[in-house]
Amino acid sequence: MADSAGLAPADMDARVTDLVKNLGSPHYDLGLLRLRQAGSLHLLGGGYINGMWPQHYGLIAGMRAVREMSGARLFATGLGLMPFDEQGSIDADSLFNGFEYASARDDASVRTFGVGPGIDDAFLGASAEMGRNSLAASSLCICIQNDTSDDGYLDQAVALARERIATATAAGRSVHYFEAIPGSDRTAFEQLRDLIPEENFIPFSEIWLNGLPLTASQEWLTTRFHFHVLAAAAGATGTVIGAKAGYYDVKHQSVLDLGSGWSYVDAGGIVSAPTSNTLRLNLPALVARKLAEAGKLYPEPPPAQVDGSLGKSLLRSVKRRIGA
Repeated sequence: MADSAGLAPADMDARVTDLVKNLGSPHYDLGLLRLRQAGSLHLLGGGYINGMWPQHYGLIAGMRAVREMSGARLFATGLGLMPFDEQGSIDADSLFNGFEYASARDDASVRTFGVGPGIDDAFLGASAEMGRNSLAASSLCICIQNDTSDDGYLDQAVALARERIATATAAGRSVHYFEAIPGSDRTAFEQLRDLIPEENFIPFSEIWLNGLPLTASQEWLTTRFHFHVLAAAAGATGTVIGAKAGYYDVKHQSVLDLGSGWSYVDAGGIVSAPTSNTLRLNLPALVARKLAEAGKLYPEPPPAQVDGSLGKSLLRSVKRRIGA
C-alpha cells in the first residue's frame, strides 16, 4: 500500500484491484499468485484502516478482487475504523460489502460502518498471556510513545510521568519502562533515564519472546492500547494518556467500556476518574466470546467415522494429496 499512498482512495482501489487481478509487478506477483489459493482472507483487528491512512482501504479492495477470482471467503474482526473522513470518497455503508462477517471493537466504528459489535482480537490469547513472563513485576509500569500523536503531547506525557515516578520512588516502589514499538517508545525513556535505571528498561524483544510480566498489584501509565488491554485484564490499575484525539481516545474508550476502571488523561487534564476494575472479573467471559466468534468463522470439521462415507472420502482425499 505504500506506493499507493499519494493516490485518492478511488484511484488507489483501482490500482490495487488491477494488480491483484492482472499482476504485472515483480514486487508482488509471487505473493499475489499464492493469495489466489487461500480459502479465506481475514483482516485481523487493529486500528490501521481509517481516514488517517486512506491508502489502507486498498487492502479491502484487494480482498474483494481475490474473492471475485477464487471465491475466497472474506472476514474482518476486532477492527478500529475511527477516525472516518466523512469528506472522503469512502462509502461507510458499503465498505464491507462482500464480506461474510465483519466486526469492530468500538461503538463508533460499529455505528459508522454498520458492522457487528466485537472486541479486540488480542482477547484470543489474553488468558494465556497472564503469568507467561516470570520477570519480577514492577510497581509502576510506564510506556509513552512518540508516534501517531498530537503536537505538544510528548512533553506533557513526560511531565506527568516524572510526577508519577517521583511519587512511586518516594514510597519505595520500583519503576520499569516497557517498550511496545522499538525506537518510538525509547524517546520518552531517554528523557526519564535520570529517574529510571537502564536495567529497568524492558525492550520489545523481551516482551515478544517471554510476554508481559503482569500482576494485579501493578500501576500503569501508558499511551499504548494493548498494554491497557492486557494489564487491565490482569487486574492492574492505571492511567491512559491520550496521544491523539479522534484516534487513541476511541481505542482506549473501548477498553474503558469493558470495565478496565482506568483513568484517562488528555492535554486538557483528567477526562475520566478511575473506577473499579471489572474487566479482570469478566476476562473468562470475554475470552469465551472471542473464541466463539473464531469458532463461527472457522468451525472444527466433523470427526471422521472410520467406516462411514465421510471418513472414506477424507481418507481418499489425503491419499491423493500425498500420492499414495
